[in-house]
Amino acid sequence: MAGDPQPQGAADDFDARVARLEALVREMEQGGLGLEGAIRRYEEGVALLERCRKELAGYRKQVEELSRAGAVEDYAGDPDLEDGD
Repeated sequence: MAGDPQPQGAADDFDARVARLEALVREMEQGGLGLEGAIRRYEEGVALLERCRKELAGYRKQVEELSRAGAVEDYAGDPDLEDGD
């Protein structure tokens, strides 16, 4: 269900995918890969990026739902308000 909290491992898995994506980018930027190796890394990167984007969209939806459910009125002195009113 969309409102169910994500297991702790889900955030760890997301972070691991982002770290792998960053490593792939570094490898490709350094050069020295053959064409086939570069293509394999590029394919892996595209798949990781697509999965991360889908997860982020899910997290965004979760945050929006939680924000609507817990909507509160602004109050004077709220430190999160831009002008402090």
